[in-house]
Amino acid sequence: MSHLLWKTLVLSPVCLGVAILCSSKVVAAEIETNSPTPQQQLISQATTEASPVLEQVNQYSQEGENQTSLSQVTSVSQFSDVQPTDWAFQALQSLVERYGCIAGYPNGTYRGNRALTRYEFAAGLNACLDRVNELIATATADLVTKEDLATLQRLQEEFSAELATLRGRVDALEARTAELEANQFSTTTKLVGEAVFAVTDSFGDNDNNNTVFQDRVRLDFQTSFTGKDILHTRIATGNASVLPLANDTFEGTQTFNVFLGSGNSAFIDWLAYYFPVGNSQVYVAATGGIHSDYVPTVNPYFEDFDGGNGALSTFAGESPIYRIGGGAGAALNLAFGGGGTFKPSLTLGYLASEGNNPNSGSGLFAGNYAALAQLNLNVGDRLTLAATYVNGYHGAGSALFDFGSVTTGVVGTRQANFVDSGNPYVSNSYGFEAAFRPSDKLSISGFALYSQVRGFGANDDGEVWSYGLGVALPDFGKKGNVLGIFGGAQPYLGSNTNSNPFHIEGFYKYRVSDNISITPGVIWLTNPGQTANADDAIIGTLRTTFTF
Repeated sequence: MSHLLWKTLVLSPVCLGVAILCSSKVVAAEIETNSPTPQQQLISQATTEASPVLEQVNQYSQEGENQTSLSQVTSVSQFSDVQPTDWAFQALQSLVERYGCIAGYPNGTYRGNRALTRYEFAAGLNACLDRVNELIATATADLVTKEDLATLQRLQEEFSAELATLRGRVDALEARTAELEANQFSTTTKLVGEAVFAVTDSFGDNDNNNTVFQDRVRLDFQTSFTGKDILHTRIATGNASVLPLANDTFEGTQTFNVFLGSGNSAFIDWLAYYFPVGNSQVYVAATGGIHSDYVPTVNPYFEDFDGGNGALSTFAGESPIYRIGGGAGAALNLAFGGGGTFKPSLTLGYLASEGNNPNSGSGLFAGNYAALAQLNLNVGDRLTLAATYVNGYHGAGSALFDFGSVTTGVVGTRQANFVDSGNPYVSNSYGFEAAFRPSDKLSISGFALYSQVRGFGANDDGEVWSYGLGVALPDFGKKGNVLGIFGGAQPYLGSNTNSNPFHIEGFYKYRVSDNISITPGVIWLTNPGQTANADDAIIGTLRTTFTF
């Protein structure tokens, strides 16, 4: 018998065992490939999708790590999920104990019920061939029957195309991986960028503005050291400023106006670190921290963390209660229970606006601060509720909804932001937020806010109110598009309903591509500046957002 025939005979029992183990899994894989997967709702910070090449690299890298992190399996008893009563137990036992060409997962499982693709089978068959070649070299293989030889020949013919295709894919992937490694930016950091171009102006009788073309750019360096944590180092620049309206109101503030710089000067506007502790998540901000960084704002499709893909205005983006305070501090999100319909959690946070200032009356605890507590409740995948409390201290000349900027308000009327008449004051704010998604094509969300302000001077106490309701139609006209309508009363002082500053906003985000969207919209303000019978202000905006 020739040396070639000897090798062929030795290979056949291995391939026969693999065929017995995998035949049913190949059918299962074909069925599973055609079955639909349920759509999942993500309530978290927006993230970008990895390119197909990077996904392939990560997949093959993980598979390689799993193969090398498990020692050689020498007995089928090493698999915790394989039982003697399993229908393929004997075949698996033969492959493991006679040939040692079966590997499991790092946690000691085999996962025999998982669907198998033809490519995976071809890769496993190739691994067994390599193992048998080692056995031939050591002259430890046993003789086989003619039936085994026939089985081997059929397998070789059946999977010859798959093996050839797999070899070509691996070669191409290795070339791409080498190119990525040679030109990679960092092994721990990825860059997420956003550039906003906006043309905006106000119209009507309350028009004190000219048409402007403004911009804002954010470059967020996201670094992970463990795979579960993330460090955000964001550089921002821009020239956007708020359109001035009557009575110096802040009602015209749009999301791309939330920017502490000017003149396209670049600086670090956010430096924060997230890391898990058990089922909970810890948030630490060194600068630029805001409440919506760590707490659910319960306003899907309108909230985009003041980015360029949600509502146009800061009022429609999130409840004004999250605009109270900001800066440096920490927060903790505590999750309770496991699965089930009701998923409660508790969020606690503390941010100081002057945390970096060592002077008297400033610092992390002696200056302006806002402490937040929020109880969150997800009822299934369709309903989310939240109750929020914020306690704050505000120094002389500080706006209530300052967003951590100390002096400038970003939402509401001037009266609501400066109840104190220039004196220091404390605030206790209460909010309720809710979001209901009756279908994948409709989302309804809203909020209510009440703030009690007590100043340290004479006649500087007051009450601030606000409420809003929004309806969003995701994927309207095209997947990725959003049609949004939002209405309510911007934060105002007192309970006099004759001069409530009502806000009505409509926008349509049109997704040109995965990286470009165009959002035209209109903001209609009645009684701007909380002035009865004041001329309405109408703001028109055309926003273009580039994400990369």
